[in-house]
Amino acid sequence: MPRTMKALVLDAHGDFDQLSLVADKAVPDVTAGHVLVRVRASSFNYHDVFTVRGMPGIKVPLPVVIGLDLAGEIADIGEGVSGWNVGDRVLVNPLNKQKGLMGEMLDGGMAEYCLVTAEQLIAMPENVTFEQAAALPVAYGTAHRMLITHKTVKAGDKVLILGASGGVGTAAVVLAKLLGAEVIACASGAEKTARLKEAGADHVVDYKETDFSKWAIQTYGKPQRRSYEGGVDVVVNFTGGDTWVPSLKCLKRGGTLLVCGATAGHDPKEDLRYVWSFELNIKGSNSFYDEDLKALLQLISDGRISPIIDKVLPLEQATAGLRSLADRTVLGKVVVAP
Repeated sequence: MPRTMKALVLDAHGDFDQLSLVADKAVPDVTAGHVLVRVRASSFNYHDVFTVRGMPGIKVPLPVVIGLDLAGEIADIGEGVSGWNVGDRVLVNPLNKQKGLMGEMLDGGMAEYCLVTAEQLIAMPENVTFEQAAALPVAYGTAHRMLITHKTVKAGDKVLILGASGGVGTAAVVLAKLLGAEVIACASGAEKTARLKEAGADHVVDYKETDFSKWAIQTYGKPQRRSYEGGVDVVVNFTGGDTWVPSLKCLKRGGTLLVCGATAGHDPKEDLRYVWSFELNIKGSNSFYDEDLKALLQLISDGRISPIIDKVLPLEQATAGLRSLADRTVLGKVVVAP
């Protein structure tokens, strides 16, 4: 076991120049109830951008190794841990129940080794790659809970997905298609919309050029209060802000607005008339649980889904990868192989 390792460390909040790649960070000592994981893949989420920049009300214990999502092999096992062996391939649930999120409240996956509690471990099927597994927790886990665990989408539903080019967005496209829905993927730019069409979306809307709500109404008809004609069945909206009321306007009577975040603003203008007049459902989803991650691993193992990964980078290029995510120039996940 080496005594030092390479790691991507956040030293202070600010821009991405506050991240440094170090080659001499001490490999964590394994402690009781924990295992040491040799990280083979870790993926970025927009949450990592927020961690770098700093979030009001959240005090991150700096310096910290960033990265919530990780998969790898068990390298060492602490006292009191049973049911696991050195060499086991594992996905790590990023939530440490005692301390909080990996890569925020304690060192995360952007390093060669990571210390995690045994209860965070999920066994990986042999035919699932480390890159596929590391793409799952935050993005696909959240989308799975929102669409499948909560049983909000069924075959034939018209599902409009905002922010469809990001991690959660592409996951929602993949899972909605798995469920047999008609998927409308909304993103910015011709390149992203073309790639989303290739990824399986039935329709794509460039919301920089086209009002998504008006497009839905023109395509499916104006929602009716006294019948179930017009509009879409489901809108996936984790952006909030100015997109909130337009999302309400294009939902059919009895339709559902799914929300799992608010990247463009958590306190949007509201219009309750649409909620009661069209008997709309607003359903929140918070995070993900082991059941979601296990189900996703099985779906990959069975060949039913494949996570959309934009690029796989070495740790030396991780900061550039996170910057590309912040600049929204990627489609799907950015994975790092330490």
